Amino acid sequence: MHNPLVTDDDQLAVLRRGLDQLEALLADVRPDALEDPTPCTDWTVRDLVDHVVATPTRFARMLRDEPIDWSAPTPPAGDDPAGAFHEHADDLMDAWREHSGAGDVDWQCAELAVHTWDLATATHAGTGGLDPAVAERGLAFMQANLTPDNRGPVFGPEQPAPDGADAYGRIAAFAGRAV
Repeated sequence: MHNPLVTDDDQLAVLRRGLDQLEALLADVRPDALEDPTPCTDWTVRDLVDHVVATPTRFARMLRDEPIDWSAPTPPAGDDPAGAFHEHADDLMDAWREHSGAGDVDWQCAELAVHTWDLATATHAGTGGLDPAVAERGLAFMQANLTPDNRGPVFGPEQPAPDGADAYGRIAAFAGRAV
């Protein structure tokens, strides 16, 4: 739902912060942690890194009305996941600027926030210093659009968030993660 009081610049600033903080987490992933488990069932840290590095490009293609093969395997992130993510994040920001007025960044914020929590949890980085606006936008989007019928294999049933959970813990719980 588009809020007319929120400008495209405001939205893009939140999206940029979400991208930047995920890039910082990616830069801190140690090579010896790549085979560690994550809160995403059946995904290692490497699988999660590959997924998040590819995500901004997929969103940019959607904004440009370019075809996306969702069944294609996720490409490996390579030796510099943070660098690759940065390039893909810049491409997403360019696509948003090219298609201003295309809607809200909330879907991207939801994806970024959930996987930021996943990666922070898997790498023991924590979420206390992250921008809550990214997760709050994403959570509002998910609460408005994610129903028990369309959760599919990606999102499990909503889990309870612990008392005092930050915005990232709340969105993770809503996405079916045990927080």
